[in-house]
Amino acid sequence: MEILLAALVAATVSGGAVLLAPRVRSRAALANGSEAPVALEPGRQRELRELEQAAGLSVPEARHALLAELEDELRHERARLIRQVEEETRHDAERRARSILATCMQRIAGGHSAESTVTSIHLDSDELKGRIIGREGRNIRALETLTGIDVIVDDTPGTVVLSGFDGVRREIARLTLEKLLADGRIHPAKIEEAYGQAKSELDRRIVELGEQAALEAGVGTVHPELTRLLGRLRFRTSCGQNVLEHSVECARLATLTADELGANPKIAARAALLHDIGKAVSHEIDGPHAIVGGELARRCKESDAVVHAIEAHHNEVEPQTVEAVIVQIADALSGARPGARGASLEEYVARLHDLEGVAARHTGVEKVYAMHAGRELRVIVKPDEIDDDGATILSREIAREVERELEYPGQIKVTVIRESRATEIAH
Repeated sequence: MEILLAALVAATVSGGAVLLAPRVRSRAALANGSEAPVALEPGRQRELRELEQAAGLSVPEARHALLAELEDELRHERARLIRQVEEETRHDAERRARSILATCMQRIAGGHSAESTVTSIHLDSDELKGRIIGREGRNIRALETLTGIDVIVDDTPGTVVLSGFDGVRREIARLTLEKLLADGRIHPAKIEEAYGQAKSELDRRIVELGEQAALEAGVGTVHPELTRLLGRLRFRTSCGQNVLEHSVECARLATLTADELGANPKIAARAALLHDIGKAVSHEIDGPHAIVGGELARRCKESDAVVHAIEAHHNEVEPQTVEAVIVQIADALSGARPGARGASLEEYVARLHDLEGVAARHTGVEKVYAMHAGRELRVIVKPDEIDDDGATILSREIAREVERELEYPGQIKVTVIRESRATEIAH
């Protein structure tokens, strides 16, 4: 280390001499305009030789060693900074991704959360609200304790709201409250009696709904346990789409697809009907609903082909059969069709109408078509009013107006079409 320090001192002295030498000029040199530096003093040269001897390095060698060491330090520092920036970027990207997802969920959930988590009951008069609440709130407490559903009695005229995420419990609460209102006697003992009747009635209705779904799907008989779980799906929604209706629709699509492809339509339809059966108990059993549904089907003696298609419909298990792929296709088609999820058909039509209206109000526009479920907007303009440059500008203006005025998932492609024709008749 001492040798390296000596070498560094030598390099510094040498560098200082070289740097200072151009500035030290004799008066004669300045007078003659000469740029030649003045030579080092004899004492300074002797010190430089002694430092080189002590270090065992010449001035160029010491300078090279110093630069090599600095290069290693700078390379390490650069790598450290790169890792630090990458880590900060990763954390920032995760934070922004969570923010984007939360924003998207808020935009999508607003349209259908009310109808999937809330049930409204009409009252003949507001006087019934006091009877529902009871003395010191004992009636409403008993009703909420039995059903597990929040009973909201507010200033809304003639309405009581039942709020809860469990559709079955919410339906039992609705039936219970309707029975109490029809009877006219509302007290804790009567609430328990009405609750028992409503629960028994709903259990029978759930079985009927499951049997009807199997009949509509054309799959024949289904195990009683799976029939009951199918009926429970009537009170479960996924992205605003009723799960039981979605399952029946998937079974029909799977049957048609299997017929076209030469696969087994019975296996495809049965697996498609039962593919979301795990959602009926997903709040009670841990794990993905596809795996849970496969275990339920296996326990109820369904065939291996049906069980495999259920487990593979979200790729938790790699699909190995044509029927498994058909179930995936049917699930995607049912969920992706316009108006199926996230909004009602009326909202979907209104959104397309608003989208076409944004483009139609521009001068020179002849026709407007919203295509591909509102993901593309094609605008046909009059060629004598809009030239090629104007078409480019118009497409950008329409895209910016759509961004400002409308709310929509994903992207919307705006295509402006300008067609010019020349026609001549040959005689």
